[in-house]
Amino acid sequence: MNTMKAAVYFQPGKPDVLHYRDVPLPVCGPDDVLVKIEAIALEGGDVINRATAVPGPEGSVPGYSAAGSIVAVGVNVKDRHPGQRVATIALAGSHAEYRVAPAAWSWIIPQGLDVAAAAVIPVSFGTAARALFSRLNLKAGETLLIQGGAGGVGVAAIQLAKARGARVLATLSGRERIAQLAQLGLDVALDYRQQDIVAEVKRLTEGAGVDSVLDLVGSTLDQSLACLREWGTVVLAGNAGGTPHVDLMALQQANQHLSGLFWGRELAHEEARASVDRLLLDARDKQFSVVIDKQFALADVVEAHRYAEENRVLGRIILRP
Repeated sequence: MNTMKAAVYFQPGKPDVLHYRDVPLPVCGPDDVLVKIEAIALEGGDVINRATAVPGPEGSVPGYSAAGSIVAVGVNVKDRHPGQRVATIALAGSHAEYRVAPAAWSWIIPQGLDVAAAAVIPVSFGTAARALFSRLNLKAGETLLIQGGAGGVGVAAIQLAKARGARVLATLSGRERIAQLAQLGLDVALDYRQQDIVAEVKRLTEGAGVDSVLDLVGSTLDQSLACLREWGTVVLAGNAGGTPHVDLMALQQANQHLSGLFWGRELAHEEARASVDRLLLDARDKQFSVVIDKQFALADVVEAHRYAEENRVLGRIILRP
């Protein structure tokens, strides 16, 4: 077999630039694994890349995160073998029947963990854990604000922060989503469509501001800094809402800290990669919930991307080849 089905786009734009068609099977490089995909986690970055990233002349298959079974390994790969079920990350290529990924960016799925949940863990929970515990050094009793609490990383961060003993505030919209996140431990939901977020955060913290902010939206960065206490930290880990424009003088005068986080670069560190193994085990042991909003066939990829842009998703969308 030399071809496979995949979603390809030839120019950036709206979801209908995606075409479901036959493409050449990817070649497994010396340090890679070739995986037959069973579940694809539709990431926010996949939507942004499809809308903004210019593909090569032969088009591009988008997508970061997918899980399935290894069918081949590169000549330099000694710790993976065909037949193993793995969750994977690569900078592109998940929207397909097969994908190649660096072997170092593959994680064995523990027995008993659903493959769709496994597809979600590396990006959503990996990013959240790195932001909360490596960058923010979140402690029990601290107050955290999450900008964009309903997305995959946001839902993960709410649960991980609550498990650490933090008080968690999150921005989102929609009564149904608010009710569902309350069941996952969210202390305070802030409806950005109806509330003055800065004023409400100041009221809830008696004027001091929150200890830390995880901003997954980007365009809310000025608001995040305004919600932050003196000496507090904002981690900017997403740009779903667009490029931030902010006056940093207020940050300087309040001795605040701003840290950027791109998970793809963090994966260069063994510690970051090892954290995904632990999170997969925690998911198997029901330490948190992997929230899947809806599942689509890969053939319906245009519909799935449209749904992702409607801003009513809770958690992650799954595509099935």
